[in-house]
Amino acid sequence: MRLAAFNGSSRKQGNTRILLETVCEEVRKADIDCKIISLAAAPLRGCLGCFACRGKARCVAIDDGFNECFTDMLEADGILLGSPVYSADVSALMKAFLERAGVVCATNPGLLRHKAGAAVAAVRRAGGLTAVDGMNHFLLNKEVALAGSTYWNMVYGKDPGDVRRDDEGMRNMRNLGENLAWLMWRLAS
Repeated sequence: MRLAAFNGSSRKQGNTRILLETVCEEVRKADIDCKIISLAAAPLRGCLGCFACRGKARCVAIDDGFNECFTDMLEADGILLGSPVYSADVSALMKAFLERAGVVCATNPGLLRHKAGAAVAAVRRAGGLTAVDGMNHFLLNKEVALAGSTYWNMVYGKDPGDVRRDDEGMRNMRNLGENLAWLMWRLAS
């Protein structure tokens, strides 16, 4: 079993990465392999809305890093989305990825059906729920079963590493990892 975790931050080693690693640490304890994919390593453009992906299960209009990232999503049993909060929403990288993945999935129904998923956000002040909701809406709309935790899946911090000082938020990430692993195993049985 494998979890694909997508880092929507331009900071490859920033707070969002810390959150993803924390969730993945718990998932690995349940004998599930985790791969963290940095969307910043594969700069992505937004969707053209051409629908040329219909029946192809991949984007055929833009040649960038999207298809490689999307293949990781398709091949995984679980999906973890992570984004910093910029202007009270997900990052442009995450938005472009979800926009394109959403159209590919809409024109090729069932691609993500019955996978497990979760979303997390690194937040400075506000907009965390908007960001988490946006990522969760993508997952739910693609028939992904969501894992939850004891509180909202966001952790507060401004500078890289600051999220580690949000004890409640980090406990929530560890609990989310346990719940996501549990859900992945239940869906696999």
